[in-house]
Amino acid sequence: MSKQKNVEVVAAVIVKDGKILATQRGYGEFKGKWEFPGGKIEHNEFDEPALIREIKEELDADINIIDFLKTIQYDYPKFHLIMHTYICTLRNDLKFVKHDDKNMEYDDMRWLDKTELESVDWLPADIEAVKEYKHLRRIA
Repeated sequence: MSKQKNVEVVAAVIVKDGKILATQRGYGEFKGKWEFPGGKIEHNEFDEPALIREIKEELDADINIIDFLKTIQYDYPKFHLIMHTYICTLRNDLKFVKHDDKNMEYDDMRWLDKTELESVDWLPADIEAVKEYKHLRRIA
């Protein structure tokens, strides 16, 4: 059995008015699936600066990182994902632009409240982040 390539990413669980942001992938193998926005950590980059950079690049938005949520590891068929998730808030309004219009990453995005979290087809690793977020919100 061959060793899978590790892919290390950061993801933002962006919270606003009791809802969280879900984004729909606009390209690649997982096109059409839903995920938390974020992306790959560059060589010698720390998690939090990587997340701030990725959200600025992908959504043209500035965020405040509030707290660490969880590191999720998941084996996809072609790679092993290590995803560091953080709870964040927006520092400015989010203006969604479809990836076709401005080469953005996403086809769609939605603000979901706790009753709507299962209404989208999440990627498997992101399902774990949803579960952790829901558990955390019950405790709080």
